[in-house]
Amino acid sequence: MSEALRIAYSPCPNDTFVFHAWAHGLVPGAPELDVTFADIDITNGMAERGELDVLKVSYAVLPWILDDYALLPCGGALGRGCGPLVLTRAPDGEDGGAVGPAALAGRTVAVPSERSTAYLLFRLWAATEVPGGVGDVVVLPFHEIMPAVRDGKVDAGLVIHEARFTYPDYGLHRLADMGEHWEATTGLPIPLGAIVARRSLGEERLRELAEAARASVRMAWADPEASRGYVLEHAQEMDPSVADRHIGLYVNEFTAGLGEDGYAAVRGLLTRAAAEGLVPPLGPDALAFARPSAG
Repeated sequence: MSEALRIAYSPCPNDTFVFHAWAHGLVPGAPELDVTFADIDITNGMAERGELDVLKVSYAVLPWILDDYALLPCGGALGRGCGPLVLTRAPDGEDGGAVGPAALAGRTVAVPSERSTAYLLFRLWAATEVPGGVGDVVVLPFHEIMPAVRDGKVDAGLVIHEARFTYPDYGLHRLADMGEHWEATTGLPIPLGAIVARRSLGEERLRELAEAARASVRMAWADPEASRGYVLEHAQEMDPSVADRHIGLYVNEFTAGLGEDGYAAVRGLLTRAAAEGLVPPLGPDALAFARPSAG
């Protein structure tokens, strides 16, 4: 038996739902997986250091890792109406100050990672919408951001995942939706999280892994109850109804295959970000499994 592939993905419901069948040996012919659970900021760092064979990472980190890792066309998170939110304590204008995005000028904002796609979308948004720019940016684990905003430790927070559904429970208010801005200005779906695999595995192996991920997604859709125990076990006390909404939002047709619109969204995000000096520029074949040799 070949050695298990080392993979890291988050304990969030969309990832455990997607990978349940594969991780439990239910996908015919798929390689065995040795799973590590880690939040996205940790997996981004793992990828930058060249650790593990397969990882769920932010699309924003791709420009730094694509020499060593290839983007798989399935298994990730990309969609519509699912973008990160900027949250504040007071409803817009209630504190007597500036309203709208101008309220963030010079303010402290907590973000889940400076290499996250959420932060990249935020930077692109703030560059055009926040006069003079925001103030300090602090990185916090995503589950600590809403309490920090609620308790006044930061002025605003950039949130992801199930926070789209739970932020009213913290008495917080939505100042802006990064996804709405992205979709309105590009017409493209929102790229969030990618699945990457080590290029040294070889093109044929990479295609096998992509098919295994796609099969795992389809098996999860075919029998949603099969993964429920796995999802809730790792969902960290999340209400089951929130977990279901989370899966419904982040696992969609782009999870089974990026397709033309998905690839356009990824390249569009990273091209815009490179133009702003936020990430290194991508080569023309950077998103492909195999790239032409220098010779």
